[in-house]
Amino acid sequence: MQRFYDFIRRHPTGVDILWAVLLLGFSGVSIVTDQIGAGLERVAGVPIAVGLSVVVALRRRFPERMLLLAILMGLAQLALGVRPDVADFAMLVITYTVATVGERWASRLALGCSLAAAGISRLRWPDDAPYGGWAQSLGYVVIMTVPFVLAWVLGDSIRTRRAYFSQLEERAARLEREREAQSKVAVAAERARIARELHDVVAHNVSVMVVQADGAAYVMDSSPDQARQALETISGTGRQALAEMRRLLGVLRTGDAQEGGEYVPQPDVEQIEELVGKVRETGLAVDFRIEGTPRPLPSGVELTAYRIVQEALTNTRKHGGPDAGASVRLVYFDDGLGLLVEDDGRGAPHELYEDGGADGAGQGMIGMRERVGMVGGTLDAGPRQGGGFRISALLPLKPAEQ
Repeated sequence: MQRFYDFIRRHPTGVDILWAVLLLGFSGVSIVTDQIGAGLERVAGVPIAVGLSVVVALRRRFPERMLLLAILMGLAQLALGVRPDVADFAMLVITYTVATVGERWASRLALGCSLAAAGISRLRWPDDAPYGGWAQSLGYVVIMTVPFVLAWVLGDSIRTRRAYFSQLEERAARLEREREAQSKVAVAAERARIARELHDVVAHNVSVMVVQADGAAYVMDSSPDQARQALETISGTGRQALAEMRRLLGVLRTGDAQEGGEYVPQPDVEQIEELVGKVRETGLAVDFRIEGTPRPLPSGVELTAYRIVQEALTNTRKHGGPDAGASVRLVYFDDGLGLLVEDDGRGAPHELYEDGGADGAGQGMIGMRERVGMVGGTLDAGPRQGGGFRISALLPLKPAEQ
């Protein structure tokens, strides 16, 4: 049954043609049986029936033209004295059609003709009605007019409903486009922010290398051991700077990076404990644990871990509720750093994490994903079983191959 319904929806004109053929057949039978003695009416009734059948067949493709054709056939009936028969059902159909999909002028014209058709027919053929008094005639006209008015009202109601749903669909599509545009802007802004921070990391490492190189040159002759130690520091710092530079090249830079001034080191893993302490001072209970053996990490990894914890705790503080608690766990693996931040509060809507940062500095989940993706890690975030929110990240110690 559903397939048959789908077929009808895909071929509306074919269905109308089928109904038009049936209408023409019934009209032909009516002409032969009811108008045998009326020569002119019988002959003129054939083209009129054909014209009204065409109205039904093409009503959806050319509603305004078919309305005019129906009016022309009606006028021909009045002029030639062809009494109303089965074919005049097409006028009821075209009234509904133009009220649904036609132009406004056509809809109004159809309504006017519908109100006048029964009265004109009564005046043209006064002997056709079963009652002779004026009151009975008026009742007859009203009864014959009601179906046309109802058809127009139904069609106009469907037009209004379709227009309403069309506006809703257009609004939804516009909001979706705006959402995508805002998401792209947020990604670009967050990448620019990440790039600026990495830029500072690389600049700080290079500054350290310059200072160590100057020191090594100064003590090269007097203290070779110190010079050797300085060169080792330069070597390690240079490798780290190159690793961060590879990450930096993968991030979109904007033109508002720092120019001039002193480049300072960005937050690292060691400052997470200090961050947790500051959050505790605001009244949020935070459990902080470190598992595994702490060791030096690439600056990009440390910065990413710090920003994720900062964003997660800020969201918990602002949206977790007065009795919320949080836990932060850092796990040092052989080849990566695991990060788990959970809270048991009521949580913010997930759209907040997707669309914007909690404190206005970052961009929520967009920023977390960009940062984790930058270091080649993985991120899993979502509602926590039993209530609250959970963020889990795995950050590799080696930069991804470019």
